[in-house]
Amino acid sequence: MSEPQAQSPPSNPAPPGAPEHKPAGKPSQKSMTKAERRELQEKQRAAKAALKAQGIQPGSTAAGSSKAQKSAQAASKKGGSGDAGAAKQGAVATRGDASHGDEASGKRGPRIFTHFGLPKPLGHTVKGDIHPAVVRLGLMFSEFRICGANARCIATLTAFKSVIQDYTTPSHSTLSRHLMTHLSPQITHLVSARPMSVSMGNAIRQLKLEISNSDIDMIEQDAKDLLCQKIDNYIRDRIIYADEVIQDFAGKKIKNGDVILTYARSSVVEKVLLRAKAEGKDFSVIVVDSRPLLEGKALLKSLTSGENPIRCTYALLPALASLLPEVTTVFIGAHSIYSNGAVYSRAGTALVSMMAKQRNVPVVVCCETYKFSDGVLVDAFGKNELAPVRTVQPHGKVPTPVSTPGLEVLNPLYDLTPPKYITAVVTEVGLIPPSSISSIPLALGKSIV
Repeated sequence: MSEPQAQSPPSNPAPPGAPEHKPAGKPSQKSMTKAERRELQEKQRAAKAALKAQGIQPGSTAAGSSKAQKSAQAASKKGGSGDAGAAKQGAVATRGDASHGDEASGKRGPRIFTHFGLPKPLGHTVKGDIHPAVVRLGLMFSEFRICGANARCIATLTAFKSVIQDYTTPSHSTLSRHLMTHLSPQITHLVSARPMSVSMGNAIRQLKLEISNSDIDMIEQDAKDLLCQKIDNYIRDRIIYADEVIQDFAGKKIKNGDVILTYARSSVVEKVLLRAKAEGKDFSVIVVDSRPLLEGKALLKSLTSGENPIRCTYALLPALASLLPEVTTVFIGAHSIYSNGAVYSRAGTALVSMMAKQRNVPVVVCCETYKFSDGVLVDAFGKNELAPVRTVQPHGKVPTPVSTPGLEVLNPLYDLTPPKYITAVVTEVGLIPPSSISSIPLALGKSIV
């Protein structure tokens, strides 16, 4: 008679590496009620939010997973019933992050200003088939090495000429269709470096129109040469020649003995002043400047150098009120101009225009028609751009505040001047009052849809 076995092994032993049975007291999710499962999920989400606020990526490694579980348990115990403690911790972390922004997402400043465009570093953001000329241009945009609407537009079109010349149409496709697809990532890359200006948008739309109208029966190299020629014509007609016509129109407003005030730096206004001086007119210029870019310094250097320098006075924006009694005319540039006559320009332009209008000093805006936008803008809050922190570093020994964990420096680049503070807008089609800006498309031979 055989002896009975003390213990028999289980009929279905667990295979090696299988998870152990959960101890009693920790029921599986299948045995939980819907309310218990919801409570567990809320605890886990709150714990992950707390870990993310501390800079820990939940679930990235096994150690991270165990830390997440421990933090979840600690958060649930600390919060008492429910996940109030973890949620409170996550909310505090969120408020702390919102006060000084998320550098990874390219947003800075208080949360109310997070929709403002901010240049982002492009060292590791090159995605897709991006031409080297576009990559180089994007870096220069993000570092503010190229500023001004005209300079940015010319640089963009010049880079696109290199893109077009190096482009090869794939088989079973046409240049007029596939080149548009090839340009899209190039444009996206530039926009990621810095928000697109109105002038760049108008130029790119014109280029796309020329591409779509390309003859499909033309030899590819001839078609590319023709597109590059049209780009050169656009730069020549809409920027270079337009500036020359504006110089003639605006120069007639400068008389001997005048005191001209200008703000920041506009390439068109700079050409107007230099042309008037070359014509032998005797006048002086007051250059008003402000942080963060201090562009007036470059304008001051241009006006006072050379064989025939202009007498200039340099001052910062707070000194404007004491300088206006001597001013006869204000000349300012424009980043863009909208159909309601509002002028979108460097931040501080609106203040200069309003104070000049109060003293009955005429305000003249010099702007090419390719900067015209058929939209309507009523303030500079819905659309703006922030200067990066590196552009507000100390100049010499003058201290400049920089962002710290307890202080956020906010530097909007543009403001909006209402049309009632503008006397006239000088374009290549003539002097136009702000109330008639919407007639610019008709003056260019375009129909209003």
